[in-house]
Amino acid sequence: MDIKKKLDMFINEQFVNEKLEDVVGDRFGRYSKYIIQERAIPDVRDGLKPVQRRILFAMNDLGIKAGAPHKKSARICGEVMGKYHPHGDTSIYEAMVRMSQSWKMGVNLIDMHGNNGSIDGDSAAAMRYTEARLSKNADYLLKDIDKNTVTFIPNFDEEEREPLVLPAKFPNLLVNGSVGISSGYATYIPTHNLNEVVNATIALIENPNLTIDELLEIMPGPDFPTGAIVQGKDEIREAFLTGAGAIIVRSKYEIEDMNKEQKRIVVTEIPYDTIKSKTVERIEQIRIDNKVPDIAEVRDESDREGLRIAIDLKKGANVDAILNYLFKNTDLQVRINYNMTSICDLRPVKQGVIPILNAYIMHQKEVITNRTNFELQKAIKRLHIVSGLIKMMDVLDEVIKTIRSSKNKANSKENLIQKFDFSELQAEAIVTMQLYRLSSTDIEALRRENDELNEAIIVYNKILSSEKELLKVIINELKEVNKNLVIPRKTAIEDEISELKIEETDLISKEQVIVVVTKEGYLKRVSLKSFNKSINNNLKENDAIIYLKEVSTLDTLLMFTTLGNYIYLPVYKITECKMKDMGQFVNNLVTINPKEKIIDVFDVNEFDPRIQVLLTTKNGIAKQTLLSDFEINRYSKSVRAMKISDDDQLVSVSMTNNPLEVIVATKSCDVLRFRASDISLYGTQAGGIKAINLKAKDEVISAHYANLNDDILLLTTRGFIKRMKVIEIPLTKRSRSGSNVIKLVKANPHNLSDMKIMTPNQYKENVLINVIYSNGNDDVESFNLKYNVSDAGKSIIKDEFGTVIKFSINSPENPDTFVSGDYLIEVKNDLFSDDFSEKPLKTTKNIGKNILDDLDAILQMEQNKDNSTKFDISNDYNNTYEDEKLIVKETKSSMIVRRKDNSISPSIDDSENEKKEISFKKISLFDEE
Repeated sequence: MDIKKKLDMFINEQFVNEKLEDVVGDRFGRYSKYIIQERAIPDVRDGLKPVQRRILFAMNDLGIKAGAPHKKSARICGEVMGKYHPHGDTSIYEAMVRMSQSWKMGVNLIDMHGNNGSIDGDSAAAMRYTEARLSKNADYLLKDIDKNTVTFIPNFDEEEREPLVLPAKFPNLLVNGSVGISSGYATYIPTHNLNEVVNATIALIENPNLTIDELLEIMPGPDFPTGAIVQGKDEIREAFLTGAGAIIVRSKYEIEDMNKEQKRIVVTEIPYDTIKSKTVERIEQIRIDNKVPDIAEVRDESDREGLRIAIDLKKGANVDAILNYLFKNTDLQVRINYNMTSICDLRPVKQGVIPILNAYIMHQKEVITNRTNFELQKAIKRLHIVSGLIKMMDVLDEVIKTIRSSKNKANSKENLIQKFDFSELQAEAIVTMQLYRLSSTDIEALRRENDELNEAIIVYNKILSSEKELLKVIINELKEVNKNLVIPRKTAIEDEISELKIEETDLISKEQVIVVVTKEGYLKRVSLKSFNKSINNNLKENDAIIYLKEVSTLDTLLMFTTLGNYIYLPVYKITECKMKDMGQFVNNLVTINPKEKIIDVFDVNEFDPRIQVLLTTKNGIAKQTLLSDFEINRYSKSVRAMKISDDDQLVSVSMTNNPLEVIVATKSCDVLRFRASDISLYGTQAGGIKAINLKAKDEVISAHYANLNDDILLLTTRGFIKRMKVIEIPLTKRSRSGSNVIKLVKANPHNLSDMKIMTPNQYKENVLINVIYSNGNDDVESFNLKYNVSDAGKSIIKDEFGTVIKFSINSPENPDTFVSGDYLIEVKNDLFSDDFSEKPLKTTKNIGKNILDDLDAILQMEQNKDNSTKFDISNDYNNTYEDEKLIVKETKSSMIVRRKDNSISPSIDDSENEKKEISFKKISLFDEE
């Protein structure tokens, strides 16, 4: 039978064809509605989120009121979770703790015993250690809840009933504020002074046409439990008017004299919703980083008497400048953005203060009306009973006789109703009445109660029939709240926002930002928040990103160009914008030649002389330069990084602090590997030396530092990436031909477009490889690239982005292990002598004796060809030597050799002794004609 039913159900089932976006949209819409209404956004009427309302109601239901003993927080959380809020005890306890924190709430709603956190950001003790009860303030939110004032709805399992909203005898939304984030909506409502809000509500009731300026006279602005100073009345007015706006909150401080020459800044109040310990830590870090040299010491001297942050200054310190810097760069001054979104008429609405108060007044009208109806019905019922009892007293003897002659209680009621015309309710009251109530005293009490009930009924009917009387009741109850809850204002209001005048360097705060540079020369600096929120990155047509990295605003960008120049640009000079903006053209910051294009970008936070830079040109000329040589003071235009000829251009730049090997790759898929020490160190104004012998019509596309643990990634023009080990390339010498790494084919051959080095940690962390196309970018995961997938590697081409240009590899989070260069030491041993020599691993600048030794060898070669060549070479500087063929110029920094026909002598290779490979370009260090 069960199987038959299942079969029938299966046969009757029908599949509905719907679009996926419709199904997902419907489900997400329901979810969003639930999150907005049932979790994150407060109700405009009582200013509470559902979890807060359920906590207060459950505590009231348990009798844990202001005058009652404290109960364990765990017991309260269990009650709330089990009956009303099945979302986990953590969220319940966190909401409960927040309502007890005096530095978070305008007025506390929970009175908690135990550790409930601190303004330093410390978390509260576990719920099993703390105890709580409702505060006196919360009683006013719950008052009259048992008089049918609000609507009750079933709980999640329909076994209990919970209120949809609390009666709320004061506008809690403005008094305690709220913070929340939901699907598509967020709210941030600062706290305001309770007495001012109540007075503003009364004023609005008395004058429904109250203007925002009149409101500001009563309620001048927010009032934070942490005090401080709010600046900018115009900004407050805008926020009160529209529900959105930004205000400046500044710490209160005093200046104390330490002695005749030294001052101390003492901060006594900090902005709302900031963490004191982090503010102190930030100021201390500024002192440690020496960004403000005149700060001597920072101490947190807060105690039970109040908050106190002491900042000791050095002699002669500029107090105003230091304060402005701290206001600018720490949480001693913050910007608070009003976003007064709340649930109004079952939907999220952003509205100003007056609409919020109007919504509260409408709520109170409903509450008072419901309460009056409840009390009216109760009074009428009681009056009916009292009237029956008074009537009974007139015929008391007969009533007693009738009751005594009756069989039982039910028969007594029937006889009373039939004989004396009592109602069912009156008869019930008579038969249950105690005998002592029949005294003359109780009869007088009944008559007084009868008069009072008649008067009360008249009042209730008057309230229900008159809007004016109803509003009077609301005003009187608000005045009662103001009388019983007196909260002095803590926050001062200042009319204007103080201008922070600081020198340019003082305005620089160390901040992590995203910097983007495109191949067309557009730059933008984006905050991490904006970058994480962004969906689209707006680029110029046919443009692509060549650099995107998180850097510090105190870092410096070195951008190398095709003409052998570099652009020195501090990060803070780049205009901050959103990710969707196109950015700023580099020529607006630094003047460059219209013909030069940016080829590579490096971020530098310290110009460490231990770091070397490898620069390589299209024609195979390379040089190494110390990173410290690139540090300059003036950077209004591009600066020379390497001297190159007119028919050449810079194609590759690489940096490392451990230069061991150099890998050079050419367009025709040739790769050469040699020791980094084969290339000498030169200054930024010099040219380079020959790194590789190129085939006809071939050119270098990239050159990088490497070591034996690294991998080589080769990007071809056909959109393939090949991964291979560095050790697969033979280790040879500079100025030789490379080894072919991709098989040559006649039809549609692979040409190299770019080459990069991948370290072990880059692959281990699966870093992204950013492929730059002619009109866009695409990412490839490192794990997608395997060794020897095919002769040309793995295809990654995306036709929608155009042709591949180059690629870049993200840095690993963890630095790679330092690699010793011992494996590169070349020991030369002559079997017929005891002489051993080692080739050095580190390159030094070729000046002095080394150049003279090379020159001696060169001149000896020339002498073998022409016995007439003789030189008198000495160690004197600034000398010139000539013979029939050569001119030698010696200066303090270099030596240049040229032929008389003005051409630089070619490299000479002594075939009889392979140890001698001398290039005249090797000793041409700077511009000499």
